Amino acid sequence: MHETVQALLAELRGRRSERNIAGMRRFGINTRYEQLGVSMGELRRMVRPHRRDHALALALWESGVMEAMLMATFIADPQQLTAAQMERWVRACDSWNLTDGVAFLFDRTAAAEKKALAWSARRTEFVKRTGFAMMAGMAVHRKELPDAVFIRFLPVIRREATDERNFVRKAVNWALRQIGKRNPRLRRAAVAEARRILKLDTPAARWIARDALRELEK
Repeated sequence: MHETVQALLAELRGRRSERNIAGMRRFGINTRYEQLGVSMGELRRMVRPHRRDHALALALWESGVMEAMLMATFIADPQQLTAAQMERWVRACDSWNLTDGVAFLFDRTAAAEKKALAWSARRTEFVKRTGFAMMAGMAVHRKELPDAVFIRFLPVIRREATDERNFVRKAVNWALRQIGKRNPRLRRAAVAEARRILKLDTPAARWIARDALRELEK
């Protein structure tokens, strides 16, 4: 395991790109972790032989290298994740790409609905974003879930629609749009919720509602 981790880290560092790092930072990816500027396509290629190697995922997450942490989200087994591991990982996220990476892993766990609801109420910006990114991810990935799950998310989306922080409001909007695109019934429910959000009449709420309505009322 140690040799595999070191080999992957060595390959990542060998692909370091200052130009890509600068580009990522222009798109709001700023992190306290070591950042190498390796593309998502390359990361996915590198971990393809290691799918569902949960022990390797845990080791990569602890590396302190942002790209290795993203690789961990690609290969971790959602069935083996514990609630404690999920909590540690979400608290460690400090950029939107990491939050979205963990969200698209966590949304496949048995605890997805519970965690999405809990984290949506947290004050920390990237923890809250993860909650709403999970709602969006569940709408896309969890075909087996009943509409009732997503109906329960809608009042939560309205509750947090006045949060003016950029990475939160974008995730709130994302969750609303993806729920509305799941099927005709949820589209009608999401449109009705967007109209209620619009009446909150704050800059964030107006943007979230109008952007969702533009897409869902086409």
